[in-house]
Order: sequence, then structure tokens, then C-alpha cells
Amino acid sequence: QVHVAESGGGLVQAGGSLRLSCAASGFTLSVYDMGWFRQAPGQEREFVGRISWSGSSTDYADSVKGRFTISRDNAKNTVYLQMNNLKPEDTAVYYCAAQRWGIGPKDLGAYDYWGQGTQVTVSS
Repeated sequence: QVHVAESGGGLVQAGGSLRLSCAASGFTLSVYDMGWFRQAPGQEREFVGRISWSGSSTDYADSVKGRFTISRDNAKNTVYLQMNNLKPEDTAVYYCAAQRWGIGPKDLGAYDYWGQGTQVTVSS
């Protein structure tokens, strides 16, 4: 059975850091591109970044470029989102998702599996 679970969210002050983890089971994570998305209250879910199946390439939204870093450890079936210099506008529920064929990394509909999300709150 497929299971994707995010963890590591919480409350942090502006300028602080958090590292989110995304653990997967029930499918071969190492052949999936992995994306991170976020959804703030009253907003649509938006692309944060993605990492290729091998970890050799990453892409980020302009709003997080230079502050967030995605990495993965395929041996541990886990993907990470390191978030530095957090801002209040980063407050959202963060989701990870798995995409088998690497088509449309910013397209929510192109992802096969999703986690339930973890809340990140950044206070000013």
C-alpha cells in the first residue's frame, strides 16, 4: 500500500529554519521525481520545488530560490526540504508528491501520490 508522509513542520520565527522530511513506502521512490508544494489558507496549492529521481537536478519557485533546498536519500526512501531564512509568507501546509515520468513538474495533476501535509507557521 502506498504511503507518503511529511514531517518536521512547526512554528518558527522569521529568519529561522526548518527541515521537512517526506517518507515514502509502497512504491520505488528511487524512480520517481519528487515535488514539494504548499497551500496557504484561502490560496491555491502552489509549486515550491522538485528534485529528479536521481537527485541530479532541482527546480524551485522564484519565491523560495536561494532559501530552500531539496535533497533526497533514496536508500532511506526519504526526501527533504531544507528551509532557511523563513518569512511569514512561507506559512502554509507543505505537501510532498511523487511523479513517475517527470512531466510537468509544476502541474499538480501530473503527480501520482501525495502526502497529507505538514503545517509550517512563521511568526513575524
